[in-house]
Amino acid sequence: MIDVTVAETACGHLHEAAQLSREDPNRTGSLLTFGSAGQVVMTGDMHGHLGNFEKLQRFCALERSPGRSVILHELIHQEPEASDQPDLSIDLLVQVAAWKCQFPDNVFLLQSNHELAQLRGQEITKGGRSVLRDFEQGVALRYGAQAETVLAAVYKYFASLPLAARTANGVFMCHSLPDPLAFDVFDEAVFEREPTADDLAPGGSAYSLVWGRFHSADAVEYLAQRWGVEAFLIGHTPQEDGYARVGRLLILASDHAHGVFLPIDLSRKYTVDELERNIRKFVSVE
Repeated sequence: MIDVTVAETACGHLHEAAQLSREDPNRTGSLLTFGSAGQVVMTGDMHGHLGNFEKLQRFCALERSPGRSVILHELIHQEPEASDQPDLSIDLLVQVAAWKCQFPDNVFLLQSNHELAQLRGQEITKGGRSVLRDFEQGVALRYGAQAETVLAAVYKYFASLPLAARTANGVFMCHSLPDPLAFDVFDEAVFEREPTADDLAPGGSAYSLVWGRFHSADAVEYLAQRWGVEAFLIGHTPQEDGYARVGRLLILASDHAHGVFLPIDLSRKYTVDELERNIRKFVSVE
């Protein structure tokens, strides 16, 4: 773990991670692609949970596992246990950016609705509190007079993020999927380009992707057939037990004591049943 309290260090990691994200050799447009060798570890929403992140680092052991990749999303907007506690999810964000800089070919971050909302200044409220304001106050608490400089680096990083990842064995990973009512107007070409301002705004396809909910098994099956996908892995919808399954869709959560992650061997095909059996709980990691 790095010292996250030094603004210059935080900005350096965030700026470098943004450049690495845009120039990633795995990336075409807004889509990351992985071949048929190695392993990918998919996570769910993490929302500032440093404990689970530390366990993820121990499990991945990237310093001795060069064939393993890890995908993270929705790192910010921690929900404090008490109303007077700050949201310091900036700490997790900077830690992940530093991990990306240390292992640029192994660590990947996808766009999510909370990162996008913070980038666009689009309010989200939880329990009557403004999560955007709480995040900004946490950055101010951590960095003081240099908070605005750090926030500018944060927003540059968020703007660099790809939308989804796809593996050669048919697994599609993203923060969420469009609402079924938006399937007919969703522009799949958004994966072939860097997201535009219109893509990221309400009504745009990137926005639709990261904000979508209400997925039935039939809707997931329709999208799987349309996109040629064996299984979808997403987050976005809270899961008290760590995960849920909707047909070919697995919804993962990594932001609490029952949180989970999913290692995927890229050299073989999976059924959704097999993927479900491979889900690991963070509490199982020493």
